[in-house]
Amino acid sequence: MFNNIGLPGLLLIAVIVLVLFGRGKVSSLMGEVGKGITAFKKGVNDGAKEIDDAKAAEAKDVTPAAEKDKA
Repeated sequence: MFNNIGLPGLLLIAVIVLVLFGRGKVSSLMGEVGKGITAFKKGVNDGAKEIDDAKAAEAKDVTPAAEKDKA
């Protein structure tokens, strides 16, 4: 369906959106989209960090007791 839009079609859509909503509304909307993307990336990174921390906490010291006393 959207395979045949091309550059002229996208420019026409952009002009129509600007006329309908105005420059200020489109600018604030794009700012909110940017904040949402940033928050999503931060959430993904925090989730990955929590998983890594959980794996590190589960890791056990497998050094034999006799070897621990030597150090």
